[in-house]
Amino acid sequence: MSKPVVIPFPVMGVNKGRACSDQPFATSSDMKNVRPRDVLDGRVRGGQRPGLREWGNGGLAGGAGQPVVAMCVVASLI
Repeated sequence: MSKPVVIPFPVMGVNKGRACSDQPFATSSDMKNVRPRDVLDGRVRGGQRPGLREWGNGGLAGGAGQPVVAMCVVASLI
């Protein structure tokens, strides 16, 4: 039986001062659209950063004014 690997969320943020293989604990060399504190619960667990502006005219995507033109699914077996 394999042992589970614990990967902590990088709550200390981005650190570009070291190589990816030499990152300090709880840091990352690259992060996009995330923040360490969840806004809804106030817990330190990682949360999605909100968008800066509305997309389109504010209606739902897929409507007459904003048709869905492409979709894809990405899966990882790692």
